[in-house]
Amino acid sequence: MIYLDYNASVPLRPCAKEATIEAYNFTGNASSPHYAGRKVRALIEEARKTILKEVKGQHLVFTSGGTEANGLALSGLGEMPLVISSIEHESILKARLNPYLVPVTSKGIVDLGKLEKTLSSFETPGLLSLMLVNNETGVIQPLQEAVSLAQERGWKVHTDASQALGQIPFSFEELGVDMMTISSHKCGGPTGIGALILKEGLHLQPLIRGGGQEFGMRSGTLAAPLIVGFAAAVKEALFEREEQSKRLLKWQEKVEEALPDARVYGKESPRASHVLSLGMPGVPSELQLMSFDLKGIAISMGSACSSGKSKESHVLVAMGLPSEEVKCTIRMSMGWNTFEKDIDCFIQAWNEIYLSQHMKEAS
Repeated sequence: MIYLDYNASVPLRPCAKEATIEAYNFTGNASSPHYAGRKVRALIEEARKTILKEVKGQHLVFTSGGTEANGLALSGLGEMPLVISSIEHESILKARLNPYLVPVTSKGIVDLGKLEKTLSSFETPGLLSLMLVNNETGVIQPLQEAVSLAQERGWKVHTDASQALGQIPFSFEELGVDMMTISSHKCGGPTGIGALILKEGLHLQPLIRGGGQEFGMRSGTLAAPLIVGFAAAVKEALFEREEQSKRLLKWQEKVEEALPDARVYGKESPRASHVLSLGMPGVPSELQLMSFDLKGIAISMGSACSSGKSKESHVLVAMGLPSEEVKCTIRMSMGWNTFEKDIDCFIQAWNEIYLSQHMKEAS
């Protein structure tokens, strides 16, 4: 199987697997005061320090993943206006009822002019949530400009940086946001663990109540092995980022040059190098997905966080694409364990599928 669905989940890095397995040698609950508990707590706190150092964060709350971190960020400040972009991940779009949506341009970038008008239209400030890298197109959003617009008006800002970690250069400090979501399995760590990075002094009301773990913001026994694996993956992903980005950019360009009949969405905007949103004219996405799968290649139709459901991409719809194009689009994404031969196989398969379908139509 050739795996080209990294935006859905990145294969577990060997360093993260090793660290996770090693941590299972320690028995105990991090909340327990005895030696075993303290040892597990020490592992967690060391991992917390590692992640904060790598992303230049201030405070960190561990969660079960990106979805929970997003939910905590959007609900933890209580009732206040919520403004989000129309291309956010579903865990942002559905985190609260009736958020105010800001449109994006045809290039997939949030419309800063309309964002400014929207923020200025409220009598009281609220929360703005804007992703850093789009999970379908790879388009990098003008987050720092949006942060300036929001903070000038007294708004808090959250960003979902799950698809940016290990792909583009950034830090919590440089972005200037109040909250930032990251996810372990999006950078090669184990599934089931994520984190919300916070500015020092910012306290959120918990989604999950109980024993008061994670500074009273997220109750529940901490999964030390997953946390340790998460830290190992973050460290390696950021260490390899520059070299990997250069390699993936070369392959991203190779795909675009080799497939002149493909429509590449988001190409006119700044993009991360690990993902391509590709339209195959006249060939439905579902048919493409099955055809690639039969050829031993794993790709997706877009976001994979909707219980396996196949539906039109809300991201491409928000960019103003006609329905007939949206319905013929797939996403391929690469990463640390992708090889050039995988890209060559993808290009060959894309051409074969495209030619086969158009020959059937002609006959």
